Amino acid sequence: MTTPDARSGTGRPAELFFEDLVPGLTVDLGVVTVDADEMVAFARRFDPQWYHVDPDLAAASRHGGLIASGFYTVSLFMRAYVDHLLSRAAADASPGLEELRWLAPVRAGDRLAVRVDVMGARPSTARPGLGTVSLTGTMLRLGPDDRPEQEVLRTRFRGWFGMRPVEADPAEATPTDADRPGADQPDSGPTAADPSTVGSPQTDPTKSSGPPD
Repeated sequence: MTTPDARSGTGRPAELFFEDLVPGLTVDLGVVTVDADEMVAFARRFDPQWYHVDPDLAAASRHGGLIASGFYTVSLFMRAYVDHLLSRAAADASPGLEELRWLAPVRAGDRLAVRVDVMGARPSTARPGLGTVSLTGTMLRLGPDDRPEQEVLRTRFRGWFGMRPVEADPAEATPTDADRPGADQPDSGPTAADPSTVGSPQTDPTKSSGPPD
Protein backbone atom coordinates (compact mmCIF):
# COMPACT_ATOMS: atom_id res chain seq x y z
CA MET A 1 0.00 0.00 0.00
CA THR A 2 1.28 3.49 -0.83
CA THR A 3 1.89 5.57 2.28
CA PRO A 4 0.75 9.22 2.40
CA ASP A 5 4.39 10.34 2.22
CA ALA A 6 4.75 8.53 -1.12
CA ARG A 7 1.71 10.16 -2.72
CA SER A 8 1.82 13.02 -5.17
CA GLY A 9 0.12 16.35 -4.69
CA THR A 10 -3.02 14.98 -6.35
CA GLY A 11 -3.05 11.76 -4.31
CA ARG A 12 -1.61 9.40 -6.89
CA PRO A 13 1.57 7.39 -6.24
CA ALA A 14 4.58 9.70 -6.46
CA GLU A 15 7.36 9.19 -8.96
CA LEU A 16 9.45 12.24 -8.12
CA PHE A 17 10.98 12.93 -4.70
CA PHE A 18 13.09 15.57 -3.02
CA GLU A 19 16.26 13.88 -4.25
CA ASP A 20 15.14 14.35 -7.87
CA LEU A 21 14.68 18.12 -7.58
CA VAL A 22 18.29 19.17 -7.90
CA PRO A 23 19.47 22.78 -8.32
CA GLY A 24 19.70 23.69 -11.99
CA LEU A 25 16.74 21.54 -13.01
CA THR A 26 14.14 23.23 -15.26
CA VAL A 27 10.64 21.75 -15.51
CA ASP A 28 8.47 22.69 -18.49
CA LEU A 29 4.90 23.26 -17.27
CA GLY A 30 3.36 23.59 -20.72
CA VAL A 31 1.48 26.43 -22.40
CA VAL A 32 -1.79 27.94 -21.18
CA THR A 33 -4.20 30.06 -23.22
CA VAL A 34 -6.07 32.86 -21.45
CA ASP A 35 -9.82 32.34 -21.79
CA ALA A 36 -11.75 35.65 -22.02
CA ASP A 37 -14.88 34.51 -20.18
CA GLU A 38 -12.94 32.82 -17.39
CA MET A 39 -10.64 35.83 -17.01
CA VAL A 40 -13.56 38.24 -16.53
CA ALA A 41 -15.55 35.85 -14.35
CA PHE A 42 -12.58 35.49 -12.00
CA ALA A 43 -12.21 39.27 -11.79
CA ARG A 44 -15.91 39.82 -11.10
CA ARG A 45 -15.74 37.29 -8.26
CA PHE A 46 -12.39 38.19 -6.69
CA ASP A 47 -10.91 41.41 -8.13
CA PRO A 48 -13.65 43.60 -9.66
CA GLN A 49 -11.55 46.61 -10.56
CA TRP A 50 -12.76 48.46 -13.65
CA TYR A 51 -9.80 47.61 -15.89
CA HIS A 52 -10.53 43.91 -15.24
CA VAL A 53 -14.33 43.95 -15.70
CA ASP A 54 -15.51 47.06 -17.63
CA PRO A 55 -14.67 46.78 -21.36
CA ASP A 56 -15.61 50.39 -22.21
CA LEU A 57 -13.61 52.02 -19.43
CA ALA A 58 -10.68 49.71 -20.07
CA ALA A 59 -10.72 50.46 -23.83
CA ALA A 60 -10.63 54.21 -23.18
CA SER A 61 -7.73 53.90 -20.74
CA ARG A 62 -3.99 53.53 -21.20
CA HIS A 63 -4.56 49.75 -20.98
CA GLY A 64 -6.37 49.76 -24.33
CA GLY A 65 -8.73 47.00 -23.20
CA LEU A 66 -9.39 44.54 -20.42
CA ILE A 67 -6.42 43.07 -18.65
CA ALA A 68 -6.37 40.03 -16.39
CA SER A 69 -6.26 40.25 -12.64
CA GLY A 70 -2.76 39.40 -11.49
CA PHE A 71 -4.25 36.82 -9.15
CA TYR A 72 -5.96 35.16 -12.11
CA THR A 73 -2.59 34.98 -13.86
CA VAL A 74 -0.88 33.39 -10.85
CA SER A 75 -3.81 30.97 -10.59
CA LEU A 76 -3.04 29.85 -14.16
CA PHE A 77 0.55 29.33 -13.07
CA MET A 78 -0.56 27.30 -10.06
CA ARG A 79 -2.76 25.03 -12.18
CA ALA A 80 0.11 24.34 -14.59
CA TYR A 81 2.43 23.68 -11.62
CA VAL A 82 -0.03 21.13 -10.20
CA ASP A 83 -0.76 19.45 -13.53
CA HIS A 84 2.84 19.03 -14.66
CA LEU A 85 4.88 18.73 -11.46
CA LEU A 86 2.95 18.34 -8.22
CA SER A 87 0.79 15.60 -9.77
CA ARG A 88 3.97 13.51 -10.09
CA ALA A 89 5.96 14.61 -7.05
CA ALA A 90 5.76 13.69 -3.36
CA ALA A 91 4.58 17.20 -2.59
CA ASP A 92 3.69 18.50 0.83
CA ALA A 93 2.63 22.03 1.80
CA SER A 94 4.56 25.18 0.92
CA PRO A 95 6.13 27.39 3.60
CA GLY A 96 5.47 30.47 1.46
CA LEU A 97 6.45 32.97 -1.22
CA GLU A 98 9.45 35.27 -1.32
CA GLU A 99 8.47 37.18 -4.46
CA LEU A 100 5.48 37.60 -6.76
CA ARG A 101 5.75 40.09 -9.63
CA TRP A 102 3.41 40.93 -12.48
CA LEU A 103 5.76 42.23 -15.16
CA ALA A 104 3.36 42.92 -18.04
CA PRO A 105 -0.40 42.97 -18.65
CA VAL A 106 -2.07 39.69 -19.61
CA ARG A 107 -5.01 39.72 -22.00
CA ALA A 108 -7.60 37.32 -23.34
CA GLY A 109 -6.15 35.03 -25.99
CA ASP A 110 -2.57 35.29 -24.74
CA ARG A 111 -0.57 32.06 -24.86
CA LEU A 112 1.72 31.79 -21.87
CA ALA A 113 4.63 29.37 -21.58
CA VAL A 114 5.12 28.25 -17.97
CA ARG A 115 8.16 26.77 -16.26
CA VAL A 116 9.84 26.36 -12.88
CA ASP A 117 13.55 26.34 -12.14
CA VAL A 118 15.01 24.66 -9.06
CA MET A 119 17.31 27.16 -7.35
CA GLY A 120 18.21 25.27 -4.17
CA ALA A 121 17.37 22.19 -2.12
CA ARG A 122 18.16 21.12 1.44
CA PRO A 123 16.66 18.82 4.08
CA SER A 124 13.99 20.60 6.09
CA THR A 125 14.90 21.61 9.64
CA ALA A 126 11.23 22.02 10.58
CA ARG A 127 9.76 18.90 8.99
CA PRO A 128 11.80 15.69 9.37
CA GLY A 129 11.50 13.44 6.34
CA LEU A 130 10.91 16.37 4.01
CA GLY A 131 13.21 18.54 1.96
CA THR A 132 12.81 22.25 1.23
CA VAL A 133 13.11 23.15 -2.44
CA SER A 134 13.54 26.78 -3.57
CA LEU A 135 11.88 27.44 -6.92
CA THR A 136 11.49 30.26 -9.43
CA GLY A 137 8.37 30.21 -11.58
CA THR A 138 7.98 32.22 -14.78
CA MET A 139 5.32 32.83 -17.42
CA LEU A 140 6.27 34.17 -20.85
CA ARG A 141 3.93 35.43 -23.54
CA LEU A 142 4.47 33.63 -26.84
CA GLY A 143 4.35 35.30 -30.22
CA PRO A 144 2.70 33.95 -33.38
CA ASP A 145 5.88 31.96 -34.10
CA ASP A 146 5.75 30.39 -30.60
CA ARG A 147 8.86 32.28 -29.54
CA PRO A 148 8.84 34.04 -26.14
CA GLU A 149 8.01 37.74 -26.49
CA GLN A 150 7.78 39.00 -22.93
CA GLU A 151 7.94 37.76 -19.36
CA VAL A 152 4.60 38.49 -17.69
CA LEU A 153 5.00 36.82 -14.29
CA ARG A 154 7.82 35.81 -11.97
CA THR A 155 7.55 34.22 -8.55
CA ARG A 156 10.02 32.80 -6.07
CA PHE A 157 8.74 30.34 -3.50
CA ARG A 158 9.58 27.24 -1.50
CA GLY A 159 7.97 23.83 -1.43
CA TRP A 160 8.25 20.82 0.87
CA PHE A 161 8.79 17.48 -0.83
CA GLY A 162 8.99 14.01 0.67
CA MET A 163 12.29 12.17 0.60
CA ARG A 164 12.46 8.89 -1.29
CA PRO A 165 11.36 5.99 0.95
CA VAL A 166 14.17 3.68 2.00
CA GLU A 167 13.44 0.05 1.24
CA ALA A 168 14.14 -2.39 4.07
CA ASP A 169 17.18 -4.65 3.61
CA PRO A 170 15.95 -8.27 3.64
CA ALA A 171 19.19 -9.31 5.37
CA GLU A 172 18.28 -7.07 8.31
CA ALA A 173 14.71 -8.28 8.66
CA THR A 174 13.76 -9.45 12.16
CA PRO A 175 13.30 -13.25 12.17
CA THR A 176 9.88 -14.57 13.07
CA ASP A 177 9.34 -17.35 15.61
CA ALA A 178 9.21 -19.83 12.75
CA ASP A 179 12.68 -18.70 11.61
CA ARG A 180 14.36 -19.14 14.97
CA PRO A 181 16.64 -22.18 15.54
CA GLY A 182 14.82 -25.12 17.07
CA ALA A 183 11.40 -23.71 16.26
CA ASP A 184 10.44 -26.98 14.59
CA GLN A 185 11.61 -29.15 17.50
CA PRO A 186 9.11 -30.60 20.07
CA ASP A 187 8.69 -28.72 23.30
CA SER A 188 11.22 -30.00 25.84
CA GLY A 189 9.68 -28.24 28.83
CA PRO A 190 7.84 -30.04 31.64
CA THR A 191 4.32 -31.36 31.07
CA ALA A 192 1.57 -32.43 33.40
CA ALA A 193 2.88 -36.00 33.15
CA ASP A 194 6.46 -34.98 33.89
CA PRO A 195 7.48 -36.55 37.23
CA SER A 196 9.32 -33.37 38.15
CA THR A 197 6.00 -31.59 38.43
CA VAL A 198 4.37 -34.14 40.72
CA GLY A 199 3.98 -32.81 44.25
CA SER A 200 4.41 -29.18 43.26
CA PRO A 201 2.63 -26.80 45.64
CA GLN A 202 -0.97 -26.13 44.59
CA THR A 203 -2.98 -23.06 45.36
CA ASP A 204 -5.75 -23.60 47.93
CA PRO A 205 -8.79 -21.85 46.50
CA THR A 206 -10.21 -21.34 49.99
CA LYS A 207 -7.31 -19.17 51.05
CA SER A 208 -7.06 -15.58 49.91
CA SER A 209 -3.76 -14.51 48.40
CA GLY A 210 -4.43 -10.85 49.21
CA PRO A 211 -4.78 -7.94 46.84
CA PRO A 212 -2.83 -8.03 43.57
CA ASP A 213 0.58 -6.37 43.53
